[in-house]
Amino acid sequence: MRALALLLLLFVSLVSLAAAQEDRPAEALEKLEIGISTDEIAISSDFRGADLTIFGAIEGYDPALLAQRKYDIVVALEGPKDNNTVRIKERVFGIWVNRRSMTFELVPESYSLSSTRDVETIADPAVLNGVGVGIQHIRLTPVGFVGDGSNLTEFRDAFRRLKESGGFYQRDPGGVQFISASLFKATVKLPANVPNGTHIVRAHLFRDGVFISEKALPLRVMKTGIEQMISTAAYDHSLAYGAFSVFLAALTGWLASVVFRKD
Repeated sequence: MRALALLLLLFVSLVSLAAAQEDRPAEALEKLEIGISTDEIAISSDFRGADLTIFGAIEGYDPALLAQRKYDIVVALEGPKDNNTVRIKERVFGIWVNRRSMTFELVPESYSLSSTRDVETIADPAVLNGVGVGIQHIRLTPVGFVGDGSNLTEFRDAFRRLKESGGFYQRDPGGVQFISASLFKATVKLPANVPNGTHIVRAHLFRDGVFISEKALPLRVMKTGIEQMISTAAYDHSLAYGAFSVFLAALTGWLASVVFRKD
């Protein structure tokens, strides 16, 4: 009896192990590799925006799925992250004043998106929210929020609308194109008012609506020339910079009064 019990226990263990292996999702074979022509962009006073080209390849792809166009690629250029406050004006006694505000925690200051097709058609909203891909799916978490959440949507929509109208957030459905079986090219736009700092190029691979893999590379954007000197002085020597600004303003006003003095 004891031997039979041991055999039954071993059989149950083997069955349980086999079931667990069947339930375990198979690891995706596909992976992304990307490259950019430069890892640093210098911004001068006459900068009017630019296009950044990213080349990449899908490794370990399934030729049948590729022929059926089951693979989609989304490439995003995310700017430096910082807290961002949205204020909503209301009319009070005939005057428009800021009455309500909400601050979102660590959101990209700029966001340029390119994809093989419209992002909303690539995957379900729940999948896009989980990955944080797409202007409508960027994580917008309020700082110190207290309330029932009834006005969260209003502020989030206002934030996206302001970013898009200001040119900070851009999208280009069809901006990613396959140039051979598994090689692709993507173009993302840098706005004229692109912020300084380290930006991140992120490429996301989807297979038939399922997120598979991601690859990221840093891109440094920096000002050059007189703009960089002024910016450095303002941050590193704020007291001297402020005093010099006041002196320069007073000197300019005095010179103007001398030049345009009426005798």
